[in-house]
Amino acid sequence: MKRTTTEPQRIRSATAAGRFYPADPAKLRGMVEELLSQAPTAKGPTPKALIAPHAGYQFSGPIAASAYARLLPDRKSITRIVLLGPSHFVAVAGLAASRAEAFATPLGLVPVDTRAVSQLAALPQITLQDEAHAREHSIEVQLPFLQVVLSEFVVVPLAVGEATPEEVGLVLETLWGGPETRVIVSSDLSHYLDSDSAHRVDAETARAIEALDEGALGGNAACGRVSIRGLLRYARLCGLRAATLDLRNSGDTAGPRDHVVGYGAFAFEEKDAGGAPIDSEARR
Repeated sequence: MKRTTTEPQRIRSATAAGRFYPADPAKLRGMVEELLSQAPTAKGPTPKALIAPHAGYQFSGPIAASAYARLLPDRKSITRIVLLGPSHFVAVAGLAASRAEAFATPLGLVPVDTRAVSQLAALPQITLQDEAHAREHSIEVQLPFLQVVLSEFVVVPLAVGEATPEEVGLVLETLWGGPETRVIVSSDLSHYLDSDSAHRVDAETARAIEALDEGALGGNAACGRVSIRGLLRYARLCGLRAATLDLRNSGDTAGPRDHVVGYGAFAFEEKDAGGAPIDSEARR
């Protein structure tokens, strides 16, 4: 997918910089590279889809790195990311696309696949709603990881509100593409339990994800559960398998253990893809 040669006119500014991750470009790149260097070495085929957390990097960065490290072997051939994150601040009916031509981070501009956005506009569950993206961190915090991991790529950013698994699945089907495209679902897991309780609840969520059972994903299991349910349904239809790469909470990384947020990294790949099998505020 070719990058536009003209300068984008409509840019969604970085609003999480300095809060969820460093605003200084050198510090940000260094932090992401360090997190990736500590992640398990990628084995087996590159996943078609990932679930990664979206909290402050000091809390969820190590878990996110476990997911993004899996893309490194194909970093030059992956040129489009379909990125779904929950809408935390604005009510959205269905899924909200952006009119922006690029999303900014301290590491530079990420071009939006405006052709894909135009293609999605024909679907009734899609709206163009810039206000849903203006303050939304769930999409933005994924971009610096992608900028460090990949060479050149475009993104299809979607803020997800109330939608059925079928509606989300149809969006994924429309943009599924080939080996140039990967899907990222941005989601944290349990919220504000004690660490031991969070481990139990998040383990149940991980089992539901690995079983591709969207019906077993409880209402409080994940803030991005709408997107996850749609991904699980479509992954099942496509014959993908899912596995847990990392499962921790903020009490395990950088926060107190009595009031935590859960984080998980999950990978989805084709069952017959070959290679080794997959091993099974700012905290929000």
